Amino acid sequence: MNSSFDILTRRVAEDGRVSADELLELRRSAWPDGVISKDEAEAIFALNRQLTERGPDWTDFFVEAIGEFVVNQIAPKGYVDDANAAWLMAQIDADGALGSMAELETLVRIFEIAKNVPQALKNYAIRQMEKAVVEGTGPTRQGGDLEAGNVNATEARLLRRAIFAPASDRPAGVSQAEAEMLFRIKDVTLTADNAPEWKQLFVQGVGNYIEGFATEAAQLDREKAIELERFMNDTSSSVGGFLMRMFGTLPDSEGFRQARDGSSGVFADREADAATGKVITKAEQAWLDRKIDQDGKVDQYEQALLDFLAEG
Repeated sequence: MNSSFDILTRRVAEDGRVSADELLELRRSAWPDGVISKDEAEAIFALNRQLTERGPDWTDFFVEAIGEFVVNQIAPKGYVDDANAAWLMAQIDADGALGSMAELETLVRIFEIAKNVPQALKNYAIRQMEKAVVEGTGPTRQGGDLEAGNVNATEARLLRRAIFAPASDRPAGVSQAEAEMLFRIKDVTLTADNAPEWKQLFVQGVGNYIEGFATEAAQLDREKAIELERFMNDTSSSVGGFLMRMFGTLPDSEGFRQARDGSSGVFADREADAATGKVITKAEQAWLDRKIDQDGKVDQYEQALLDFLAEG
């Protein structure tokens, strides 16, 4: 980190707020080459913790800078490694809490722009989102406020962004861990003044997990992404050798044969495969039965979910 940036962040922190001119200075000092260093990212986090006023312009800068450092500063771009994930969690936890909307928005945004993140960060994000929605207060980046004890429309939108983000626990869909989070939030806020958007999200989110509407294409982990990038830059590598290293097997010739009707071998039955996902398995039914039976009654959210599943 250059000394001028360190001096600048310390000066900005003195009055607990960032003016438009100071924010412009921060951008010019930290981002002259489009790269955020680890020292600069830590200085930005430290400044955020010291601010008493965090307007939308500051939050935008914070989200952009930290997201760029965590997601794109280590090759291959788009894949968060274990070290950066651990660094991010430590920075957020430094003051013992999810200290600001800037931190929460950054966490959500990383899952929106990354291709994959370590499982530890996925688990961490689920815990933080649940805590923010149930206990959090204050204005959000995109309008509206967090309210403790209930789920309003703003919080429902934030949850929707988090669980359907590309790098979330289940790409473009809802995982079991996320569905269980929705159930826990529902139980805590059952008698509260919740927004209609929350019931819709609960039904659609848990229904998505149960019926498996999401595509089952797995995310590449960072190690396989590195192998892919290495292969793309190495003209001497064979396709067969690459596939063996990536997946441990070679596809049969039918898998890549172009069919006469224009469909492509292994991908031809994708729609049919997706349809089979709507069949509820015994394991999924048992999970749902346990969740609904745990308090001995069916509440309005669970009934709406059952109605939704029956319609499917």
